[in-house]
Amino acid sequence: MPNQAPAQISNLHDYNAQRRAHWDTVATGKISQSIFSRAYQARLTEVYSLLVSPGQRVLEIGCGLGDLLAATRPAYGVGIDFSPEIIRQARQRHPQLNFVEAEIHTLKIKETFDVIILSDLVNDLWDVQTALESLRPLCISSTRIILNLHSRLHQPALGLAANLGLANRTLPQNWLTPEDLENLLYLAGFEIIRRQKEVLLPLPLVGGFFNKFLAKLPLFDSLTWSNVLVARPQAEPAQDKPVVSVIIPARNEAGNVEAVFSRLPRMGAETEIVFVEGHSKDDTYETIQKAIAAHPEWRCQLHKQSGKGKADAVRLGYAKTSGDVLMILDADLTVRPEELPRFYEALVSGKGEFINGVRLVYPMQEQAMRFLNLLGNKFFSLAFSWLLGQPLKDTLCGTKVLYRKDYERIAANRTYFGDFDPFGDYDLIFGAAKQNLKIVDLPIRYQERTYGSTNIDRWRHGMLLIRMVAFAAFRLKFI
Repeated sequence: MPNQAPAQISNLHDYNAQRRAHWDTVATGKISQSIFSRAYQARLTEVYSLLVSPGQRVLEIGCGLGDLLAATRPAYGVGIDFSPEIIRQARQRHPQLNFVEAEIHTLKIKETFDVIILSDLVNDLWDVQTALESLRPLCISSTRIILNLHSRLHQPALGLAANLGLANRTLPQNWLTPEDLENLLYLAGFEIIRRQKEVLLPLPLVGGFFNKFLAKLPLFDSLTWSNVLVARPQAEPAQDKPVVSVIIPARNEAGNVEAVFSRLPRMGAETEIVFVEGHSKDDTYETIQKAIAAHPEWRCQLHKQSGKGKADAVRLGYAKTSGDVLMILDADLTVRPEELPRFYEALVSGKGEFINGVRLVYPMQEQAMRFLNLLGNKFFSLAFSWLLGQPLKDTLCGTKVLYRKDYERIAANRTYFGDFDPFGDYDLIFGAAKQNLKIVDLPIRYQERTYGSTNIDRWRHGMLLIRMVAFAAFRLKFI
């Protein structure tokens, strides 16, 4: 194949023809499988296996031989590449998947997908913005675009590796920065959800420690080989008003029940109240029964918890609800019921998919939170922002709001973390991060209790939270 200089390529057709011929030649020969490239691809496979839950509809563009697509274990997988020879080999390697010879700038697929992967592709595209815009018809609101691209820091090393036969030779590249790609995604109608850096040392065995641990730490992360971005389609408001279910776990909260009915605003097409009473020592259950009977204008449910802990109560409430939007409101009413419409609007407007209440922005009433509890919450917010790759200022505010369909995805994949959270807050936060939901903090004014006392033991439960942070680190970060 003639070695054309980049200046001689003046249009998309010639550009793709040159690259198609290049990759056909590579595929008919021996595709490089050096120790470095095998270790690099193995690490990317681990990363994508975490980012993509099994059983989804997955499209990979620039799929190569289809190994990465197969590793995501899709219920329906489609791989696209413009090299006929690569597509032929991919079909032989992975007959359970679907492979199509096509080119991203002129895609004509009439399907939608849960996940679209572009791995080490954008630096090889003629027009990145047009290519990304071609993905919009393939997306639904919950679709996630996952991309990775080489760091410019390692451009000389990759060129040297190709010259030494340790990697496949490539034609001239774009060498976008992550900031360049974020801007192009924005112009194409997408927004970034999370960012992470991967692959510090592309070597087997010893590389595991470098890639899973050191690569996640400050300074070391600036030396990594690959930048990974997760994006979603830019927000669009819900077309119809959904039914809203407000789950209220209540233990020893008899004095707060009547205020729920007088203060809770109506939201959506209809608002449902679901009380879950949990082994109270006062007459909370009987008080709720009487209040429901006294307020027939409200759609209500009351359930008695058989298990223990707030997490168990919330899950019971979720299982009994009939609404499309699920809200948690603690029965102590330290988060004011009047704040809930703001959570509703943030969700249905599309600004976020997991709306997390934040108590640490506005000044609190004097007795609303003890000083050591405040310090603990600030520590956990910093730890979780680092763990999740999304800013999270308050992890233990009881009010969290999401769509039922997203909760069901979290629940279906709960075994990844296990049943270890008695509060339920971390279970939801971890699950939302694992499913790549857009987490949005919503500041509220936190109030003092007017009845009863907290069910939290700050020392015992604080130690439990520290253990959960450590556990999450090895399930979300050091993987």
